[in-house]
Amino acid sequence: MPIVDLRSDTVTKPTADMRRAMAEAEVGDDVFGDDPTVNRLQARVATLFGRDAALFVPSGTMGNQVCLAAHTQPGDEVLFEAHAHIFDYEVAAAAVLSGILTHPIVGTRGVFSAEDVRSRIRPVDVHCARTRVVAVENTHNVSGGTIFPLDEIERIAAVCRERDLRFHLDGARIWNAHVATGIPLADYGQYFDSISVCFSKGLGCPVGSMVIGSAALIERARRIRKRFGGGMRQVCILAAAVLYALDHHVDRMATDHDNARYLATELCTLPGVEIDLEATQTNIVYLEVAGTGKTGADVEAELRRRDVLAIALGPTRLRCVTHLEVDRAGCEQAVAAFKEVLA
Repeated sequence: MPIVDLRSDTVTKPTADMRRAMAEAEVGDDVFGDDPTVNRLQARVATLFGRDAALFVPSGTMGNQVCLAAHTQPGDEVLFEAHAHIFDYEVAAAAVLSGILTHPIVGTRGVFSAEDVRSRIRPVDVHCARTRVVAVENTHNVSGGTIFPLDEIERIAAVCRERDLRFHLDGARIWNAHVATGIPLADYGQYFDSISVCFSKGLGCPVGSMVIGSAALIERARRIRKRFGGGMRQVCILAAAVLYALDHHVDRMATDHDNARYLATELCTLPGVEIDLEATQTNIVYLEVAGTGKTGADVEAELRRRDVLAIALGPTRLRCVTHLEVDRAGCEQAVAAFKEVLA
């Protein structure tokens, strides 16, 4: 029986055609700025988001942190949703690398409002940190792959302009939001001072993320990337994988969303299992299993024995993420395993 790996969409491996594109990539040195493949990718992604320039970075965490560093001085403050990736899963990098104060906003399914932002901006006072950046995560991982509404993004952007704040998008999974809503990437891109996007999740690339923004921002970001250890040489091998994925792996994410909806719909019928179906908007499903009397770790271990990999992200909470290596048959295998474990 094949192993069905639902731990994350980061577990995908390059397809044979993607590997071929990587092997045939035109080579150069990216630190010197003369890698033709990465230059072509940066120009293409910047155009997709309607912005001036872009910069390849090794990871989504580095992308977010380069942007925050570019916008701030030590002692400044960033506002974001209380379970944002930059707060929960980036090892306090904003504080350690840039000396930034973090100020979480408790949202609903990862979404907060323009009024939430307005009410939390610090007064201009010698005793207070300077509120400098607002960050949005779209889609929102911990909330279940939920989509941040574009109209609320527009309203928050207006507050940021009014109060001279910088607006950052953690768009690690913005591709999923784009596919699920049909909203063009440029419609998202127009509202933000900086954007980070990830290629190693739903797009199925082995490594890589990108920072997007104005030419001035990217000039600063390039220097910060070097300081953070992100300057790489023959990036062409990785950039070629992304160029292939942009041609072949974007529209197919709709299949991942359908499979996630199938999983959520089937699993929520199991006694003691709770799933927020309204939050299952893209490719992530969270299950609360407290009502079954089992722990998340117990369920994870029992599923593994049945060749299904999920991940416990709390005492009684598990996550399943669909991706290009999990088809409907794999989802059916996962449902059968869950039924055995939770019966």
